[in-house]
Amino acid sequence: MPRTPNEYAVYLLLETGHREEVRFPTIQEFQKWYSGELVPKSASSDFISVPIKNIQGEYMVVRPSRIVAIRVEPVFSSSVERFN
Repeated sequence: MPRTPNEYAVYLLLETGHREEVRFPTIQEFQKWYSGELVPKSASSDFISVPIKNIQGEYMVVRPSRIVAIRVEPVFSSSVERFN
């Protein structure tokens, strides 16, 4: 039986060499944000909001034209890094 991820870690790799991590509860929520916010403004230098659902009172904005790569990684509750 295949395992189901508890959430998805999304890494935004910026042209400056920085990497930002954002977590989404489901792949569908990531796809909704990606196709609704990021893709339509991909060439824009205007800021867009990046949802940070698990950190209350904190937010992030990014210029879509500065994102050079996106990595999506499923996170399982049984992952070793969870217990560090």
